[in-house]
Amino acid sequence: MAAPRVRFAPSPTGFFHVGSGRTALYNWLFARRHGGVFILRIEDTDTERNREEWVEGIVEAMAWLGMEPDEGPYRQSARAERYRAAIDALWDSGYLYACDCTREAVQARTPEHATPGYDGFCRERGLSREGNALRFLTPDVGDTQVHDVVRGAVTFRNETMEDFVVARSNGEPLFVLANIVDDRDMRITHVIRGEELLPSAPKAILIWRALDEVAKTDAAWRAANDLPVWAHLPTLVNEQRKKLSKRRDPVAVESYRDQGYLPEALRNYLALLGWSPPGGEEKVPLEVLIENFALEEVNHSPAFFDVKKLTHMNGEYLRELSVGEFVERVRPWVDPATERAAGRWVPGTAAPPPWPPECFDAGVFLRLAPLVQERVAVLGDAPGLVDFVFLSDPPFDETSWAKAIGGDAGAVALIEDAIGAFEHTEWSASALRDATSAIGERAGRKLAKAQAPIRVAVTGRTVGPPLFESLEVLGRDEVLRRLRRALECARAT
Repeated sequence: MAAPRVRFAPSPTGFFHVGSGRTALYNWLFARRHGGVFILRIEDTDTERNREEWVEGIVEAMAWLGMEPDEGPYRQSARAERYRAAIDALWDSGYLYACDCTREAVQARTPEHATPGYDGFCRERGLSREGNALRFLTPDVGDTQVHDVVRGAVTFRNETMEDFVVARSNGEPLFVLANIVDDRDMRITHVIRGEELLPSAPKAILIWRALDEVAKTDAAWRAANDLPVWAHLPTLVNEQRKKLSKRRDPVAVESYRDQGYLPEALRNYLALLGWSPPGGEEKVPLEVLIENFALEEVNHSPAFFDVKKLTHMNGEYLRELSVGEFVERVRPWVDPATERAAGRWVPGTAAPPPWPPECFDAGVFLRLAPLVQERVAVLGDAPGLVDFVFLSDPPFDETSWAKAIGGDAGAVALIEDAIGAFEHTEWSASALRDATSAIGERAGRKLAKAQAPIRVAVTGRTVGPPLFESLEVLGRDEVLRRLRRALECARAT
């Protein structure tokens, strides 16, 4: 295969959708596998819906995922002259005609139970271009075939295709025309995109072939390569097997980033939504993904975007990090002083750590980091596991208090015994465990039951890192202070 040229062409109308992320990734993997060029092209001609912050979001999310383009980002808004030239050429060659029909007028002329679509009313009216939409004159007979790597040959009967609009009444081109002009000019060899765009493929082919005819007499259109190879990727669906919806499902790549998913984990997971490397492994190094990716092996069936499975995979990636790398990755979630200026990415939508900068101790967190690393599924879970260390008086979780201490005279007595024992025992995790075990035996409780009131008294909740290692980090004075505080609260109720 000659070096391919592929493009990812999103519209900046919202957050970066995981489906768009999968499409970008497949283009990127294909280019890397075959030594090709990956192009980012921003379809920003819809001035009413596009926002610059969405453009920045696309670029930042792709960089975070490690898929920076070889060329671009190019903007369609900067190529208006080229689109006008294509419209002029197609008009002059008789491929377009003007139409002043409103949607209501078309609907009114459509007989009941007839196939919806434009009826060709303006084909022979000879209207002027000025102030009118321009439609492409589709053939009335024959068919247009899309040779798709994923879906095989898909045939569209020309008689079922309406004369579609390529330019609005104000002269702005629609995406199907702008895309073809861009793909020709940028020498795109493979169009890899979502299956929802398959119905537009025959329209694109008709425009491409029309420009090929124009090119026979117009030097401005002679540089195009052959028709690109098409590959329409399977739809991503939720648990109900419904197409992922921005309104209903968690689909924003930025959200997963801000929750603390690792880019390598999300990238790995997205790669397997419709394709898998030989052997069927689920956790696959990037170099293996690149080496094995093949468009012809992409499955055309809908792919289930399983957040639980993604989260599990992310946890596996987290536990493979060295402690030092884990500390660096999680720092934006636990260190309030983390700044972009320091070269670290800071969550844009995640809440800041619930403690002031002066209360964070990097050395203390480093001691706790291995314990935290073993228990988090996403980096955003970390603050909830260490907040008791950096908050002088962590609040008591009501459910945890009621379960472990509230109304239990035995639990209150156990806290009293713990205060007495912890005042003199060696301050190490093993010694603290032994002391608590002895307290439990005297009270007729196993270690798990004996340590529960102590954990809630010190940390405010029933879950967290291993208790005795946490007590060792907090120090004797602080632990005793918190136990006495809890004891006062228990006696007061």
